[in-house]
Amino acid sequence: MRKEVKDTIINELGQKLKEYPHFYLVDVTGLNAEATSNLRRKCFKSEIKMVVVKNTLLHKAFEASDVDFEPLYCTLKGTTAVLFTHTANVPAKLLKEYTKEGIPALKGAYAEECVYVGADKLSELASLKSKNEVIAEIVALLQSPAKNVVSALQSGANTIHGVLKTLGERPE
Repeated sequence: MRKEVKDTIINELGQKLKEYPHFYLVDVTGLNAEATSNLRRKCFKSEIKMVVVKNTLLHKAFEASDVDFEPLYCTLKGTTAVLFTHTANVPAKLLKEYTKEGIPALKGAYAEECVYVGADKLSELASLKSKNEVIAEIVALLQSPAKNVVSALQSGANTIHGVLKTLGERPE
């Protein structure tokens, strides 16, 4: 591979690292062509960009990045695929489907501005909540007291109306 081609690939990887806030490094050594195609299809359906890369080129893209990816350098061995995503937990949930076979195996990940190294972090990554899920929970928590007050007022309105009506009908 010529130096110009390598530089182009490094630049493209650098752009993807800036474009996508989360990525997973996956070992796809044991996958045959059919299994790789199936994984690519599942990634496409889940809005995950899968790229198989040379470890040295990815290492250089990491070095050129503004973010410190040094803890992930040790994972750059064997055949590596990078799963780029906008939602942190989607690739982890996808990889959990493959845990019985052990292929593809998680090498490391960069999710929610934290570095995760090792296949044992997969369940932790799958349990991460996306930004939208956290916002939805907060909105639900904020709405809960307001709903309680409104329902209390509505049920109390019938009671207050009944009391006032009874008082009004009572002879003086």
